[in-house]
Amino acid sequence: MPRYEFRCRACGTTFEVNRPMAESGAPADCPEGHDDTVKLLSTVAVGGSAARSSAPAPSAGGGGGGCCGGGCCG
Repeated sequence: MPRYEFRCRACGTTFEVNRPMAESGAPADCPEGHDDTVKLLSTVAVGGSAARSSAPAPSAGGGGGGCCGGGCCG
């Protein structure tokens, strides 16, 4: 189930809520009991071996290669 991050405008507490994607925009109450909260834009952290690119390094001379429109051009 996705996790969404919220911040309380009243006390500044940041907290997370697990809920279905269909309820991602629903309001969430602060753990301190406040109801004036805002959903934060979360980024996805990528780490480990999956973070390394599998694309070949560009040649020192430049020119050629690269991707255009989703397909690789040679």
